[in-house]
Amino acid sequence: MEISPHLIQFTDDGSHSILATNFDALFHSQHGAIQESEVVFIQAGLAEIATKITEIRILEMGFGSGLNVFLSYLYAINHQLTLHYTALEAYPLAKETALQLNYPQILQAEQKQNIWQSIHQSSWNVWSDIEKNVLRLKKWQTFLQETHFPETYDLVYYDAFAPSCQPELWEQSIFEKIYRQLNEGGILCTYCSKGEVRRNMQRAGFKVEKLPGPKGKREILRARKEQ
Repeated sequence: MEISPHLIQFTDDGSHSILATNFDALFHSQHGAIQESEVVFIQAGLAEIATKITEIRILEMGFGSGLNVFLSYLYAINHQLTLHYTALEAYPLAKETALQLNYPQILQAEQKQNIWQSIHQSSWNVWSDIEKNVLRLKKWQTFLQETHFPETYDLVYYDAFAPSCQPELWEQSIFEKIYRQLNEGGILCTYCSKGEVRRNMQRAGFKVEKLPGPKGKREILRARKEQ
């Protein structure tokens, strides 16, 4: 099943988002798609784990528009990182819609338009070398509940739709599953700071901290796997 096309919208920082009609929800914050992802996933997640390791295995729950992959790639080339990036997505966005999104232009990364295109044109369910020694990507069309992971990860971008849309993806059992797949010292980041979500993470074994959120959001969560 694909998200319906023709539903590109502008957010407050000028970057696009997508309205997913089957969930009646935006992929990204109306206050700014890019600024939200930068704060929640790059600053709180990738920049933090990159202080410890330079070859990083990332798991993203919710490939969506591909914005988090592209931002991670741009960070990696500026910080000499190698990313092995697995992105789960049950409802892929139509490729034709994704390629209309304006992230390379807003990020002043037009010279990397070929990377943006490769991210979306790469095949599903197999590994693709988007750029050698920088980004290896596997877009995996699957439901998280049904996924059996063949490897472990250093960093998780948890970018599922909100608990009001997909409550089953914010339960304790889901975080227990992710906890098992994280390497020691691994990090999970998410925009959702609801009390029950935080408690479910803690019950799953995570050490959870609140961080300042992006514009329009007071707090976000960063969870660690620690002994």
